[in-house]
Amino acid sequence: MSRRIRIASIAFFSLAAIVSVFALFQLKFAFDFEQFFPTNDPDLAFFNEFIKDFETDDNFMLIAACRKEGVFEQEFLKKVHDLSIQAKRLPYVVESQSLTKFSYPLKTPFGITAIPAIHINEPEKYEADKARALQDERLLYNLINEDATALVVALKTTESIDLFQSRELMPKIDSLVATYDFEEFHFLGRPYFQKELVAMQQREVMVSASISAILVSLVMLWLFRRLWGVSIALVSIGLGMLLFMGFLGLSGRELNAMSALYPVLMIIVGTSDVIHIMSKYIDELKKGSSKNDAIIVTIKEIGLATLLTSATTAIGFASLLSSRIQPIRDFGINAAIGVFVAYITVIGFTTVLLSLFHTDQLIKLGRSEAFWSNAMERFYQFTLKKERAIWIGGLALLLFCGLGISQITTNYNIINNMPSNRKISEDFKYFQEKLTSFRPMEVAVIAKDSHRVDEYEVLQEIDKVETHLKSYEAVRGILSNTMLYKSLHQMHHANKPEAYKFPESERDFKRYKRLADRLPQLSNRILENEDKTKARISSRISDIGADTVTAIGNRIDAWVLANTDTSLVHFQRTGTGLIIDKNAEYVRRSLLLGLGGAMVIVSFLMVLLFRDWRMLIISLVPNLLPLLLAGALIGYIGIELEAGVAIVFAVIFGIAVDDTIHFLSKFKLARNKGRTIEAALHITFLETGKAICLTSIILFFGFLVMLFSIHPPSVTIGLLISLTLMSALFSDLLFIPLLVRWLMKD
Repeated sequence: MSRRIRIASIAFFSLAAIVSVFALFQLKFAFDFEQFFPTNDPDLAFFNEFIKDFETDDNFMLIAACRKEGVFEQEFLKKVHDLSIQAKRLPYVVESQSLTKFSYPLKTPFGITAIPAIHINEPEKYEADKARALQDERLLYNLINEDATALVVALKTTESIDLFQSRELMPKIDSLVATYDFEEFHFLGRPYFQKELVAMQQREVMVSASISAILVSLVMLWLFRRLWGVSIALVSIGLGMLLFMGFLGLSGRELNAMSALYPVLMIIVGTSDVIHIMSKYIDELKKGSSKNDAIIVTIKEIGLATLLTSATTAIGFASLLSSRIQPIRDFGINAAIGVFVAYITVIGFTTVLLSLFHTDQLIKLGRSEAFWSNAMERFYQFTLKKERAIWIGGLALLLFCGLGISQITTNYNIINNMPSNRKISEDFKYFQEKLTSFRPMEVAVIAKDSHRVDEYEVLQEIDKVETHLKSYEAVRGILSNTMLYKSLHQMHHANKPEAYKFPESERDFKRYKRLADRLPQLSNRILENEDKTKARISSRISDIGADTVTAIGNRIDAWVLANTDTSLVHFQRTGTGLIIDKNAEYVRRSLLLGLGGAMVIVSFLMVLLFRDWRMLIISLVPNLLPLLLAGALIGYIGIELEAGVAIVFAVIFGIAVDDTIHFLSKFKLARNKGRTIEAALHITFLETGKAICLTSIILFFGFLVMLFSIHPPSVTIGLLISLTLMSALFSDLLFIPLLVRWLMKD
C-alpha cells in the first residue's frame, strides 16, 4: 500500500470525522403516537377524514392533585380551583376544567342560572356535594376518582401539540403545580409523554453508547493486550459510529423510540468487521508475509467476505421496510446504512493503519492462542464423533421451538413501552387504576340520507350505544352529544342524580332542544360537526392489552349492528387507540413478508458467491434455528409481539448469517487450494473458528448492554438477541460440518 494512499485515506476520514462532530449537534429526537400509525390503512384514512370536522382525541393534559384524607377540604379545594384558573393562562392551553369550576344548570322562575358542583366556601355542604359528584357519570373518573382522594384539572391543548411546544409547556406546568405544595400529583397527556419519552431516548443513546464503548475496550484489551492493537480497533469502531451519527444529523433524520439500538449496533457491527480484518492480517504476518502482502491478502479474502456479510446484514435490516409502521421502517433503513458505514470505515481506514504495524505491535501472543486452537480442535472432533447426537438434538430443538412459537401473543400494553421506575410510568398507572386511561376509544356517528345527528330518533340510537359501552368495566369517560339533553332533563327534575338520562318522550326532547338553542354555552360543539351530519361518542378504555381491546371492539361492533337502526345512522369505531392497535395485526404480516424477502435475496447472494445450490442449503439451515429459537423464547417468556420486539428477527437474521459466510468462505478457499472436505473443515475451524467465536462473544455481551436500559422493550430486545446470536454460533459450528459431509463429496 503506497504512502500516497495512506495519506489520502487518513485525510479523508479525518475531515469526515470533523464534519460529523458538528453534525451531532443537529441530531433530532421525536416522539408522538402518530409515528406508530400503520400507513395505507383504511381505518387511518377514515379517521383522518373524520377528525377534519372535530378535534383530535389526544389534545389534553390532565393534572391529578391528591389528598389521602379526601379532597373535600376547603384549603385543598381552593388550591385546585386556583390551579385550574392559572393553568388556563399557560401557553398552548385552550381551555381548563375542574370539579371546582363545574356547575349544574338550575331552572328558576326568573330563568336559568347555575349552581356549583362544589360549594367551596360552604363546608357544611361538602358531604352532599361529594355524594352528588360520585353519582355523576360526567364527573366520576373524569374529574374525581371513586374514593374522592384526587381531583383532576383537565387542560385542553392546541391541536397536535409538537415536541418544541411540549418542552415549553411542561416546565411551566411543573412550576405552577409546585407552588401549591400538593402532597401528591400525577400527569397524563400528550405534552407530558412527548417531553419525557424523548428525554428517555436521549438518555438511552448516551448510556448504551458509553457502556458499549467500555465493554468493547475491555474485550479488545483482553484480546490484543498491546496498546497499538487496542487503539487501532477502538479508533476504527468509534470512527464508524461517529460517521454514522453524523450522517443522521446531516440528513435530518429524526431519532425515535428505536434510537437506543444505533450505538450498540454500530459498535457491534464495527467490532465484528475489525476483528475479522485484524485476525486475518495477524495470521498472514505470522506466516512470514510482508506487511504489504499481508494487507493485500487480507483485503482480498476477508474484505470480500466482510462485504458480503455487510450486504446480508443490511438486507436483514432492510427487510423492516415491509412494515407499515414508520419508526420500524426508519430503523431498518438507518441500520442498513450504518452497516455499510462501518464496512467502509474498516476497509478504508483500519486497513491503512494496520499496514503500518508488525505482529508484536498489534497483539501479545501467548497461551490464549493455544487455548483457542485446542477449543476449536475439540469442536471439530465433536462434530466427527457425535454426529447422530447432534442431529437428535437438532430435532428436539425444533419441537421445543414449535411449542414455544405456538404460545406467542400480540396482546401488548402501552405501559410496557414506558420507562421503568420513572414518574411517567407511575403517573400512567395511577390514572389507569384510579381515573381514566390514556388510550382513546372513539365511535364515529354518521347520519344517513337527510337525517341529522341532533334529531330525536338519531340521538336515541346514540344513547343506546352509550348505554352499551357502559356495560364494559374497562370503558370510562363516555361523552356524546346526548350529554346536553341529559343535563337539561336533570335540570327539569330538581337536579336529581338519577334524572341524568335521555328524555323518554319526544315532546320533552323538543322542549329541551328549544332551550338548548337559546343557551349555546351549554352545547358541546366538539361532539358534533357544524352541519349536524356527524357526531362522536368519545371514551377512553383501560390499557388491558391490544388483543383484548380488539376483542371488546369486535363485540361492540356486533352489538351495534344487531341493535341499532342502520337506516338512520352508521356507527364506526375509530380513534388513535384503534389505529395503533392494528399494528399487532400488521406486525405479524410484515414480519413474515420481510424475512421471507430477505431470505430470498440472501439466497441469491449465496448462489452468486458459492455457485453451488448445496452451499445455499448449508448456509440457510443453521440460520433458521436462531430465528425459531427467538420465536420460542418470546412464547415461553410471555413477551408480547409488538412493533419494537418484531425487529429482533431482522437483527438476528442479518447478523447471524455473518458468521456462516465467514465460515463457508474460508471453507471454499481451502477447497480451492485442493484440500479434501475434511481437511478444509479442519483448517476452517482452526483459522476462522476463533474469529467467529470472538465476534459472537462480543455480540452476546454487546446486546446485553441493553439490560441497563429503562425502556422495557429495549431490555427484551437485548436479551433475546444476545441469547439467540450465541445459539447461532453453536448452530454454525455444529450443523455446518454435518450438512457439508452429508451434501458434499470429495
